[in-house]
Amino acid sequence: MTIHQEPDVARHHPGGAWSPGLRWLVLVAGPLIAWAGWNATRGPRDEVSTATLAARQTNGVLVIPVSDPSGRPAEPMVLVPVHARSAPEAVRTTPAVTNATNTPIAGPVDERVLAAQAGLARRAFSPGSLDGLLGAQTRAALRAFQLREGLPTSGALDDTTLARLQTNVVLFTNQLVTTDDLARLRPLGATWLEKSQQDRLEYETLLELVAERALSNPKLIRALNPRVDWSACTAGTSLKFPAVAPPEPVGKAALVRISISARALQAFDDETNLLAHFPCSIAARVEKRPVGETLSVIVVAANPNYTFDPEVFPESAEARQLGRKLILQPGPNNPVGTVWIGLDKPGYGIHGTPRPEDVGRTESHGCFRLANWNAEYLFKLVSVGTPVIIDP
Repeated sequence: MTIHQEPDVARHHPGGAWSPGLRWLVLVAGPLIAWAGWNATRGPRDEVSTATLAARQTNGVLVIPVSDPSGRPAEPMVLVPVHARSAPEAVRTTPAVTNATNTPIAGPVDERVLAAQAGLARRAFSPGSLDGLLGAQTRAALRAFQLREGLPTSGALDDTTLARLQTNVVLFTNQLVTTDDLARLRPLGATWLEKSQQDRLEYETLLELVAERALSNPKLIRALNPRVDWSACTAGTSLKFPAVAPPEPVGKAALVRISISARALQAFDDETNLLAHFPCSIAARVEKRPVGETLSVIVVAANPNYTFDPEVFPESAEARQLGRKLILQPGPNNPVGTVWIGLDKPGYGIHGTPRPEDVGRTESHGCFRLANWNAEYLFKLVSVGTPVIIDP
């Protein structure tokens, strides 16, 4: 900050000359008051002054040079704006880490939100891929859980809901990378033809494998392991990730409902108790959404292969050139993931996906897409004949 020299006020002040100590106080207080006023009133469209630029370059922390009354340099003042101060202790976070170039590797992880997401997932109320963010899918899962528990369905992460979720259980685990983990990895073909020539459509990277094992978004796994070089992991590498797994079902579903507007799938028992809630991707084209229809499960298959039919992908130049069907082998990167639940409407089914973090955010050609782990849970709930109602 540049401090402009003003005329000597002692020459014009009716009280006479100021003491050296008072003058030093004024010199320090002036920049402090000016900076405080700037920090309280600045907006995103403020004109960038020299002081503003300095503050922004240090995340809002301002260092003001200070001299003692004799003019010798003294310990500088370090000012921290309110928005940059530490969060309350009740909200625990995993801090960001920077690399050698001092750029952030990952943002902080809100462990309170992450603990709630893990608690929901352990009860088959999926918030989507765990990411530590209180987004729309987490709020929808909270509302579903609150409804089952007889709580106000606010979707808020209040203390009562947190207590019901028992978020005081162990949140993280550390596991070592094994040779079996590394042996599973396969490069994934870029074209349909290349995929059809692979022995399995396995995980392409270790990050992908670990994220899916932990029901998590790859970004969260990176944030929890900021110093891991994912391209050079070897057997024995220790990794940190959420300690979470879906529960074992205690019964069978009597009914499945899919809400097109909410992009969610829910399963109920024969007494209409809510057994599970999952985010769900739907058909991109409105005419392919069987709204208002009651369908029925006709087949369930774990680790299915996939028949690529060029007629289903008219937008694909490769499909138009192939002119023939292809068989793709099973695996988590199979287009239908690790589970296929076929419905009695030709070409329609409920299935997994190679990209679970995109579920509910992207759209399909007509089927209902779940994260692989949620599709595997639904596989255990339904049977041939289970009705599936498609709500608006």
